Amino acid sequence: MMIEIDFNSDEAIYMQLRNQIIMGIALSAVRDGDTLPSVRKLSEQIGVNMHTVNKAYAVLKQEGFIQLDRRRGAVIAVSEDKLQALEDMKQQLRMVLARGYCKNITREEVHKLVDEIFHEYETE
Repeated sequence: MMIEIDFNSDEAIYMQLRNQIIMGIALSAVRDGDTLPSVRKLSEQIGVNMHTVNKAYAVLKQEGFIQLDRRRGAVIAVSEDKLQALEDMKQQLRMVLARGYCKNITREEVHKLVDEIFHEYETE
């Protein structure tokens, strides 16, 4: 899985890293049980501070995407807590949909976008 950081982005580097790992899971670039590079190795590969990678891994662990193992390091371990994941998604979608609604984006356009995005995940 290739990680690319936009150092000119307003988005925090640890969040960019987190988001790219989640996208890697969704697109099957990394799968349940795969190990991620060590904090030191990944920080050297992408040219960021080790604390930044450590923070991204901590967020991913908290959100149920990885487990941290002393021997294996960061391991992809997608949480089985579907009800909590649905509730989290609902809260995030609430604001995204409100912004779209204010811009006159229709329900049909939203459904089309969702279908397109899910199709990307299913075909990878």
